[in-house]
Amino acid sequence: MPRLEIDINKIKHNAKILKELFAAKGISVTAVIKGVTGSSEIANAILECGITTIAVSLVQNIKKMKAFGVKANFLLTRLPTHSEVPDVVKYADISLNSEISTIKLLSEHAVKQGKRHKVVLMLELGDLREGILPEDLDAVIEQIIPLKGIELYGLGVNFACFGGIRPSEKSMTELSQTVDRIQGKYDIKLQMVSGGNSANYEWFLQQDKFGNINNLRIGEAILLGRETLSRNKIPHLYIDAFTLICEVIESKLKPSLPYGEICQNALGETPAFTDVGNINRVILGIGEQDVDTKAITPRINAKVIGASSDHLILHSKTHLEPGSEIKFDINYSALLRLSTSPYVKKVFI
Repeated sequence: MPRLEIDINKIKHNAKILKELFAAKGISVTAVIKGVTGSSEIANAILECGITTIAVSLVQNIKKMKAFGVKANFLLTRLPTHSEVPDVVKYADISLNSEISTIKLLSEHAVKQGKRHKVVLMLELGDLREGILPEDLDAVIEQIIPLKGIELYGLGVNFACFGGIRPSEKSMTELSQTVDRIQGKYDIKLQMVSGGNSANYEWFLQQDKFGNINNLRIGEAILLGRETLSRNKIPHLYIDAFTLICEVIESKLKPSLPYGEICQNALGETPAFTDVGNINRVILGIGEQDVDTKAITPRINAKVIGASSDHLILHSKTHLEPGSEIKFDINYSALLRLSTSPYVKKVFI
């Protein structure tokens, strides 16, 4: 089967460099490992670097890590569904929230379980994924304060995940000023003010003062060594901690242009091709069910020209024999799907 080779030492190096970089200016790192389905091996490697909070989007992955003995503060990044609230309280220490009905359920189950669950409210500042509109924030806080079993732990924002919106000095200032206003008005102290994610790297470099912002949720930069606005490499980080390796199952000289009437393919697309004559047409044993084939790059002189559900087709500049292996660099979209697929072997090196 295809395999994903994971270099733990490179991930550990990235985590250590980023932790020290942000800590030098008073910002803590929450390590987001939802891209690797909450891998216990990767979580433990990151914890060795002094990062103490691990974040994932699925409570099942927190449960899995705890079963493997991972000892961390666990943060749930995806807003809890009502049906999973009992498990969120049981397994997660902190959760991101934007709906008061969900927070009231968290309170109810925290009381039942004899726990105190930490809530970070998400504030909407433009990316239009999760978040409370600024004008509605006070009404939500006023309902939270009397709740038992709940600690209003912090305020957070999100950028460049859905809308691709760049975190700006203006939006960061608004977040910091909102924290000042809320703390003064309600006489509370917010422990976590989370200014965003790996997309905040450039903003961080350009600032000397960060106001109340004391945390960033960093995932892709740790795993793949890149910021997420332009996917530029971050200096001194590894971008090849993950390597996809696939086996050649057919290698033949064939026309570059399919012949016959073109209709939709297996994925519901109507493909277009350019006739460049006969080419070394190589098929690998992997497809769209296991990886985003538009998000991988061969490390040989070859080009991905298409895929079906379980076949990947390359135009190779050289002849390759069946049974030979090809290595690929991957981006975050590919990593997500590869990590989730049970048909891709994970090998730690």
